[in-house]
Amino acid sequence: MTGGRKPAPVARRAAVASDPRVATFMQHLGARTLSPATSRSYRTVVERFLSWCDAERIDWRAPERTDLRRYVATLGDGAQRSTVQQRLAALGTFYRFWVRQGSVAKDPLQALARPQRERRLPDVLSAEQVTRLIETAASAESPALALRDTALVELLYGAGLRIAEVVSIRVRDLDLARGEVRVTGKGEKQRVALFGAPCISALKRYLADGRSELLKASATASDALFLNRNGTSLGERGARARLNETAVRAGLPAAFHPHTLRHSFATHLLDGGADLRVVQELLGHESLGTTQVYTHVSTARLRGLYASAHPRARRATKRGA
Repeated sequence: MTGGRKPAPVARRAAVASDPRVATFMQHLGARTLSPATSRSYRTVVERFLSWCDAERIDWRAPERTDLRRYVATLGDGAQRSTVQQRLAALGTFYRFWVRQGSVAKDPLQALARPQRERRLPDVLSAEQVTRLIETAASAESPALALRDTALVELLYGAGLRIAEVVSIRVRDLDLARGEVRVTGKGEKQRVALFGAPCISALKRYLADGRSELLKASATASDALFLNRNGTSLGERGARARLNETAVRAGLPAAFHPHTLRHSFATHLLDGGADLRVVQELLGHESLGTTQVYTHVSTARLRGLYASAHPRARRATKRGA
């Protein structure tokens, strides 16, 4: 050991881990079947807030509004507005729990003016761009990887899945005859996602010729649907990197990320006349409000098409009116 200051962070982490305020709250969250990432996020937010209160000698049970404003100011330093909202929402859950336990009189955050949530429209690909991405995936460096990458893109777009959902699929979860796959989404909730003929065809080719070839690289058989070049389960990080690399080769916008395919799936369904509640069910959204953002995207797309196609709209645009 080189220096007397290094053990301090370990000691502080041990103290935080044993903090009953945090431990009891996290035990409560354990019954809500949250994802590990969400649980870690809650813990981090609460630990940082309590550490700040302790350092500022503030009673965490009843902080003043001015105290909370000062804390929010520290959150806003370099963070997006949506990030601040998420952290305050986590603290709200923390306080509501302790109110129910009788240790806190009321949620102090209720008196705090929250920053307005940013309303950003999701990035969406055109149908032609999706086709270009699929065609580029089919030109990968080896036949097996080409079949895998094609099936990966087809399933992400064809079923509107999250990347984490896709890489967790097992072969037994597929029902190619019905065009269905059972996936585990946020909060460990399961649902059945649907996909069409192009995706079925891509998956059949991959299972017959691509996956079987990739399996040869590993001494042990994996039941994961998507495999890496070593014959083991394709992880989320690897899938993201592969998709981003394919998007660059396809000449797609720099803003592309795997979730863009899910956004495109929902928007294209609505553009084609699908009912909003059907799209909600297919996406696995609990709230219809979460799905409604895609109606705004579709309206924006319609407005753009109108402006470029209607003769009076074009004339007005040229004049700058």
